[in-house]
Amino acid sequence: MAKKGNRVQVILECTEHKGTGKPGTSRYITTKNKKNSPDRLELKKFNPILKKMTVHKEIK
Repeated sequence: MAKKGNRVQVILECTEHKGTGKPGTSRYITTKNKKNSPDRLELKKFNPILKKMTVHKEIK
């Protein structure tokens, strides 16, 4: 049976990458509980193109 609940899959995209002009994007897929955190998720993740930790925000 499928799991029921408020946990949904979200995509995180780098905020600093667009301003650099380098090709490609840094994206991560994770899950969050919509009931506990209804606002957009914002985490520091590693960007392999820029080779440093950057802020990634939830898209869509």
